[in-house]
Amino acid sequence: MATSTIIDLRKLLAERFPPRQLGAVAATRLITGLPFLDQVIGGGLPKGTITELISPRVSAGSASIIHALLQSAARNYYLVALIDGRDSFDPGALDQSSLRHLFWVRCTKASEAIKATDLLLRDGNFPLAIVDLVLNPAEELRKIPQTSWYRLQRLVEPAPTTCLILTRHGIVSSAQLKIILENSWRLENFDDEDALSRVRIRVQRSHIRSDAFAISLPRAKEISY
Repeated sequence: MATSTIIDLRKLLAERFPPRQLGAVAATRLITGLPFLDQVIGGGLPKGTITELISPRVSAGSASIIHALLQSAARNYYLVALIDGRDSFDPGALDQSSLRHLFWVRCTKASEAIKATDLLLRDGNFPLAIVDLVLNPAEELRKIPQTSWYRLQRLVEPAPTTCLILTRHGIVSSAQLKIILENSWRLENFDDEDALSRVRIRVQRSHIRSDAFAISLPRAKEISY
């Protein structure tokens, strides 16, 4: 039943969003339209690879990153699959235009999220697949075989897809780009419209560049997990 649903969805999306001609950069990277991300990693998230975004603290801002990517997808007319590993995403924080570009898979365990990611990467119809494992317990994540990460990498390699996996610790051995959120926000930060401008990110491992940097984020709504 799940497989047939995905097939039907793929046909529907192909009709509503026909392929567009891409430039040289867009052919190899997902141009998110977010300067804080695109400019520092060579023009966008690399396609055909896994990028791991590590959020060591729950309040580091990973939810805001997800929301900013969804809002950008709506502005730039591309689709996002969100595999929600702990059923923690709050759709009420986004407007309907952003939600129309979202395919939300609600999971309660990390193993379910990995299976859903496997299925969606085989589909190849989503320019961006976000796998949110930030709130999944460490014991769940440790049970994921390393071979699973490499299988996901093999699946995404031939597809025009970017796979962004959010975790609390660096566990994705096949990730070619690892980015660490270094924020530690308090409750009052979430009431500050300029809070996102103080987000700090460090590149831990990359085939593009590997230095530390501070970046500015555009204003957006903020929620806390």
